[in-house]
This record gives sequence, structure tokens and C-alpha cells, in this order.
Amino acid sequence: MAKPLSREELKKKRDQYMVPGLKHLYAEPPNFVRGKGQFLYDEKGEEYLDMFAGIVTVSVGHCNDKVLKATIEQLQTLQHTSTVFMTQPMVDLAEQLAKITPGNLSKSYITNSGTEANEAAISMARVATGRHEVIVLRHSYHGQSHLATSLTANHNYRQPTMPASGIAFAENAYCYRCPFKKTPDNCSLECAKDVERVIQTQTSGQPAVMIAEPIQGVGGAITPPDEYFQAVKKILEKYGVLFIADEVQTGFGRTGKHMFGISNWGVQPDMMTMAKGLGNGLPIGACIVTPEIADKAQKAVINTFGGNPVSSATAIAVIETILEEKLMDNAKVVGDHLIEGLKDLQKSFSIIGDVRGKGLMLGIELADPKTKEPLTQECAKVVELCKEQKVVIGKGGLWGNTIRIKPPLNITKQDADRCLKTMQKALESVSAVTAKA
Repeated sequence: MAKPLSREELKKKRDQYMVPGLKHLYAEPPNFVRGKGQFLYDEKGEEYLDMFAGIVTVSVGHCNDKVLKATIEQLQTLQHTSTVFMTQPMVDLAEQLAKITPGNLSKSYITNSGTEANEAAISMARVATGRHEVIVLRHSYHGQSHLATSLTANHNYRQPTMPASGIAFAENAYCYRCPFKKTPDNCSLECAKDVERVIQTQTSGQPAVMIAEPIQGVGGAITPPDEYFQAVKKILEKYGVLFIADEVQTGFGRTGKHMFGISNWGVQPDMMTMAKGLGNGLPIGACIVTPEIADKAQKAVINTFGGNPVSSATAIAVIETILEEKLMDNAKVVGDHLIEGLKDLQKSFSIIGDVRGKGLMLGIELADPKTKEPLTQECAKVVELCKEQKVVIGKGGLWGNTIRIKPPLNITKQDADRCLKTMQKALESVSAVTAKA
């Protein structure tokens, strides 16, 4: 194996050969060459605690032994055919998904990514209902294809091109910045009621489907109130509108306790999409629907790489590992520990405006304590300072002012404490500069 390039050499090469829209998280990015468990290693052998999991993807740890074994065995047996041929890993994965998803979700279409899964779900919803219009939430993120970016209510991820048609945007359940100027004790779920207002004023009154993330990931871990999705589902049923839970980030135990995020709200979706944590880093996605919806979609579809034997075998091993190692429970226990620690930090640092999320899908929004003005530069600085102390965290939100903590599900309380201590030092440094300014 060739000797890895230095960080400086690789950055120069990347700048020369990669399109400029592929941005770095860091001003001074490390060159990661190896990963194991919850740790990453650069070309110099320096160890980093990974608290972002490759953007919420490495669910059971880097190079997990059980998963790696399944991947290698399949690589040595059959690497590819496509969906027009019958292979057991794809069908076995579909069976597994039917077992672990809520309600009567039982018919799967295996894809390469969350973007493709969302495309497939929207298409099937339109065919099943004979309707066209789609409702999404503001601050949402649903992928990078033409339709998926049109469904994304965040200008940072939308190119200046003509969007797809028939999409209406409802207010999201952003309690910290309530669009209705309410507080949780007096809001009367105006955000949920806005879905009905959107149906009545921005659509024909007969939309096909609504798609929503249980917790908005790229949007900054925006977490709705406990009653929100039940209220929304009742409105959708009133108008005959299907509901897609986009579980690309919240799926596979990440929110703790449940396999899928929407179960935290006690709602059964008509359709569900997933990706990221399903493959632990290998490209895969899936859309799973009820038999009634699937039966309406009889026209042939093809996906060259969808249901790839290697990705499917890997995904089965990932699901088995999550269940066998009780990683959903670990996400709940360590996540609660992290939230408690983050709320303690909030008491010490006034620039922490909000701590939110469930399990190991957490967000820490930095804002001016008096005006709630987003502290975008301060957030970027905290992320950079943590990297310098060998802890990888992410950032997001519409204004880039929300720290995202979404590590592999196998992290420990000790790892959480290291992250908290590192963040404390970074926040001390940033707060001192902010105070002088």
C-alpha cells in the first residue's frame, strides 16, 4: 500500500481535481487514513474521537469486526448483479426491514442512498394517490438530486436552478425560534396546525404526501414537541394525505430506545425512507411501504446498483449488531448522559441558546443571549478548536450556528465526558473572545 500523502499534499491535490462545491468542514482539515470503533486516525497516526460518525453514518463503529466479516465474505462471493436479477442478500435485507419497521410497512425498494430512497417514496406516493403535490417542512434536508433539493428548505443546499413543481412548505416545530412567537407552555401546536393551513392555501386541497424528518438533521437537530406528529398525522388523514418518515439520519437506533425516530412520537408512517446508518459507511438506502401502496406501483423500475449484494449483506450485519449489542439502549443511556452534561455547560456559557435532540442525535445552538442572533463564526471556531484537541464534532442549521453531536452508537460515557471537557475548553476560548468584542 502506498504511503499516505501529507495533509498539505492531499489538500493541494483535492483542490486541483475536485469540484469547488465540495467544501471542507474544517479550515485546516486532517487527512484521515484509518478508523476503528469510535476513533479516526490521520496519516501521522494521531487518534481522534469521532463524535460525528461520517455525518451520522457510522452507526456501529468504524471497521466493526462483525460487519467487516460479512462485507468481505460477500465481496469474495458475489459483488454485483443489479435489481433485474434475483439475489438473496437483497431479499434477506427486505425481510429484515419488514421485521424491524413499525406497523404494516413490509414492501421495500433498496437503493444506493437516502436521496434515491426519498425520490422513490415521493414517486410511489404520487402513483398510489393519483395526486401530485408534496408538503415539506421548513429547514428540512432531503438529499441532493433535483427533486430532493427542491424538497430541501435550506438555501445552503439548493443550487440556483428551477425547482421541481408541486411542493409546499409548512412551518417546522422549531421551539427555540418559534415562528409563531409562542412558548411550549402556550403554543397550542400552531406549527402542526400550519400543515392544515398550507394544505388549504398552498395546494389544491388534495396533496399526495407529506415528507418529514422526525428530528431535522442538517437543519440543526430541531426536535418537535411530543404531541406534534400525532397532531400532524390526524390532519393528513383528514385530507387523505400519505406520510413519509425520512429516517435517513434518525434511523437504526440513533435516537435511543427505538429502532426508528418516528416511534418516539407514537406515529405509524405510511412510508419510510432510510440510508446512512444502515450501511455503516457503504452506499445503501431503502424505501419501505405498506402492501396497499406497493400494489399500486406495478410499472417496472430498475436500479443498477440498488440492492447490491455487498451493501445488502453489510446492512444485514449492521442490523444484527445493533440488536445483539443493544446499541439502541446504549444510545439512550449515553445520550441522556451527554444531554445532562450539555445542559450543565449551558448554565455556564450564555452563548448556548438551546440544547436539543434525543439519544445520540443532539444539537447545541449558539446564539446571542439577548437577541438570539445566530453565532455562526463562534460555532465554526468551537468545531475547529475541538478538532485541534482531537475530537470531531459537526455543525449545521440554517445559519451554521448549531453544533451537531451524532457519534457511533457504541460510544461510552467516558467518550462523552471527553467530548464535554473538550467542548468546555473550546467554549471558554470562544466566550472570552466574544466578551472582549
